[in-house]
Amino acid sequence: MKSFHSIEKGIAIIYDDLYLVNGARTPFGKFCGTLAQVSPTDLGIFSSRAAIEKSGVNPKEIDQAIIANIGQSSGDAYFLPRHIALFAGLHESVPSLMVQRICASGFETIIAASEQIMLGKADTVLCCGTESMSLSPTVSFGNRMGYPLGRPVFKDMLWEALDDTAAGYPMGYTAENVAKKHNITRQQCDEFALLSFQRSVASRNSNIYKDEIASVNSVVFEAEGLKPRKVRIPGGVKNFVSDEQVRETTLEALAKLPTVFSDVGVLTAGNCSGIVDGSAAVVVANKNSIQSKGLKPVAKVVASASCGIDPKVMGLGPVPAIRLLLEITGLKMEDIGLFEINEAFSAQVIGCEIELGLDRAKLNVNGGAIAIGHPLAATGTRLSLTISREMIARKVKYGIASACIGGGQGTAVLFENVNL
Repeated sequence: MKSFHSIEKGIAIIYDDLYLVNGARTPFGKFCGTLAQVSPTDLGIFSSRAAIEKSGVNPKEIDQAIIANIGQSSGDAYFLPRHIALFAGLHESVPSLMVQRICASGFETIIAASEQIMLGKADTVLCCGTESMSLSPTVSFGNRMGYPLGRPVFKDMLWEALDDTAAGYPMGYTAENVAKKHNITRQQCDEFALLSFQRSVASRNSNIYKDEIASVNSVVFEAEGLKPRKVRIPGGVKNFVSDEQVRETTLEALAKLPTVFSDVGVLTAGNCSGIVDGSAAVVVANKNSIQSKGLKPVAKVVASASCGIDPKVMGLGPVPAIRLLLEITGLKMEDIGLFEINEAFSAQVIGCEIELGLDRAKLNVNGGAIAIGHPLAATGTRLSLTISREMIARKVKYGIASACIGGGQGTAVLFENVNL
């Protein structure tokens, strides 16, 4: 293990013999769509049960559960990590932990799990990120203390999640700042979005995600000694398995959409990440656990890095994170065969491409969040699983998954293909 920290550069670590065994995710449901009435806890149970099954691990042999969730959007939100662990089948004596690094929280579950394993506090860990953006509440802070007559104040917590008060404006404006910095045009943003949709449609049609997505159905989750959890999918939908926002589109259709953050800006509803509901989970384990249980991992978790950046250009966060990751590992850009960078906004991903000198042919090859959607806490686990599986399919040795983070941060994780 080799760790690094610098006020100027950030934090990073190289792990010893740590593996992403396997994982699974729910399909991502569009905003107020098929999954809109499913709590983030239940979404997490769906993905965690599937991830454990695909990994071939006995849930009673998992030592910890590390869970991410950003927006508290159900009545049992305080208990979310514990409830997910218990209904996923983990032993009642196993502790659960919630982590939060906003858009990189899914990555953080894997990073925290890896560090717990390095410290000798676990051999095998369940990692899960889960988010219901449709159920994000409208709240009245201070309502308990009352309010002046006729002046109740309510906040839309989903909107508040997208509004960085430190930067002074919603995060979409930070991507407009990136566009101005690099002279990125509206057409370039729409072309990038079109490619995301085209790649996602092609992946769906060729069943690329078939082994990654676990179907969601109306069900009753049961665990010994606990009150059952009843989950109902409205409309009689059965075997919901397809990302709901993925669709055919054209450059002409994208060009007709109005800008959403600035009258003279480049960003529209069509070239920014989709607001969706969903969950993704993976199992992380050390070499001893892999060997003793006879497991076949999909990738090695090599290293991770996180850093801070000016909130006003927060979308460029992957740039210093990836650079630090390469610096600590001694690898070069040309050594990395695949990249997954979360498509929060088309302009910010293009900005990362420019600053890193990325080859788009290696980036988000099966589409990204513009088409698939960005369920905040689930994205990092989804990207980690997606890139690990694609590295096997393409016989690529190294891949990096990364995301920008609201408030001005970046996280990146390096994976190695152990199936070459």
